[in-house]
Amino acid sequence: MRKIIVSAMLCGMITAGFAQVKLPEWVGNVKLSGYGMTQYQANFQKDAKTNTFNIRMLRVALDGKTGDFYWKAQIQFNGNTSTLGSSPRVVDAFAEWQHFDFLRVKAGQFKRPFTFENPMNPIDQGFMSYGQAVLKLAGFSDRDGDHSSNGRDIGVQLQGDFLKNAAGRNLLHYQVGLFNGQGINMSDVDNQKDLIGGIWVMPVKGMRLGVFGWTGSFARKGNYDAADPTNTATRTVRLQQRRYALSAEYKADGWTLRSEFIHSTGSAFKKTYQKDTDSKDLTINTGIGNKGDGYYALAIAPVIQNKLFAKARYDVYMADSHWNRAKSMYEAGLNYNFTKNIQLNAEYALVNDRNLAKHNYSMVDAQLDFRF
Repeated sequence: MRKIIVSAMLCGMITAGFAQVKLPEWVGNVKLSGYGMTQYQANFQKDAKTNTFNIRMLRVALDGKTGDFYWKAQIQFNGNTSTLGSSPRVVDAFAEWQHFDFLRVKAGQFKRPFTFENPMNPIDQGFMSYGQAVLKLAGFSDRDGDHSSNGRDIGVQLQGDFLKNAAGRNLLHYQVGLFNGQGINMSDVDNQKDLIGGIWVMPVKGMRLGVFGWTGSFARKGNYDAADPTNTATRTVRLQQRRYALSAEYKADGWTLRSEFIHSTGSAFKKTYQKDTDSKDLTINTGIGNKGDGYYALAIAPVIQNKLFAKARYDVYMADSHWNRAKSMYEAGLNYNFTKNIQLNAEYALVNDRNLAKHNYSMVDAQLDFRF
């Protein structure tokens, strides 16, 4: 009993001592947060049927503000993937100077300023995955052969809001940045930067109408090319990329309506970068040509305000801009919020993939997501 009393007194003295120490202001502004996404998915494609439980992802982030600077660092852990070598990995590591609303400067690793959907948290996005065109043309599982980068790259960006109306609401937003062009956690290969930017107007509350542009390259330095296996000299191959997106969104009173069209011009490497040896394969993917595009249109409607939502999406991607290579998905489902931090999403998808001998098959997806 005496030991317990003495220990309690010591703890009290230590706590009181710390209470008298004035900690730096930025320490009190640091916040730990994150989220996890669990998944069940069944695919009924002929001769390739699957059904499995997955941990889609887990993310843990630290962020804070000191003076005019906001900073964030975020790590992602993958669940059941074909290769776990890329997990865990840093997805965000940046600081942003936020002194002015009309001019903010961000530097580090963060989302590319391309499309409305790319910057969205995957839980808030609302469906089992981002739109196909966003995945293929905004730096997720990119058509150019890049490694999975969650729509991010390393660079510097300017952005801001201005032109306030009588109610004090900004009517115009811009963002423009220079990036390596190689995705997350990678240095530049060809010393040519990607220039990416967007501008949108907000004519009424909840509405955004935007246009985005992207010009740059994706490069590899290696010594293997299936088209010329005798050439073993190490060299750099640069594939120019030109992209644009047209975007529209209306979000108010629990409703979300969003649609985007994305087009890309530029060749792709045949081998997707999943391990170090892949980055040295310079073989060009001649099967998909040098163009690709796609679009989606979705609606999320409140059934019970802030609790239950019905959703539907039409999503199509054409690997070479031709309908005979199109993959279309017709999706419908429900989202239910148990609390503000726990959400259940479920949907059914009818897939029409013209790249397959048997075009049509079904998918079922259910995800339980949580935030902390």
